[in-house]
Amino acid sequence: MINQRILSHFHESAELKIQSASALARPIEQAVELMFGALSNGNKILACGNGGSAADCQHFSAQLVGRFERERLPLPVMALTTDTSILTAIGNDYSYQEIFSKQVQAYGQPGDVLLALSTSGNSANVNAAIEAALERDMRVVALTGKSGGTTAKLLTDADVHICVPHDRTARIQEVHLLTIHCLCDGIDVALFGGDENE
Repeated sequence: MINQRILSHFHESAELKIQSASALARPIEQAVELMFGALSNGNKILACGNGGSAADCQHFSAQLVGRFERERLPLPVMALTTDTSILTAIGNDYSYQEIFSKQVQAYGQPGDVLLALSTSGNSANVNAAIEAALERDMRVVALTGKSGGTTAKLLTDADVHICVPHDRTARIQEVHLLTIHCLCDGIDVALFGGDENE
């Protein structure tokens, strides 16, 4: 029985990725254009999310500050999920809902991009960060799932919404990770063109 459950996870994940490809290719392309435009103008990307989405933010940041698949100069990307003193101070002195928005207010500048991850689209602290980013004339790339939740209602026409068409959190997160790799690859291609071996 356990073997069948494992096979079922693999099949469901693969099927969702194939199903998502055509639906998400254009918004992912728009997100790459938005992020590359910001980086090429001397701006930065801030990223936030909770739990597995926090790990995804850090993974994204690591691949752009370090490298994805080719050597290049470090790019200015910061995960807002890593400073435990900031997170616990804000959570304790204000509220958990403000742990990201206060950092956006501190670090965000007009022209920067906020990468906001929430599988449900209803994470209060992520949505507060989106509101803070929009107030600072930043653009937002939101990765969500299900119906997009409250996040979908906050975004403007200048922002990008990448909504995975599924209800299961694990499957949404798996597509988010693939999306992050597409973003990193797209930024590298925008910087250097084509494959490294071309």
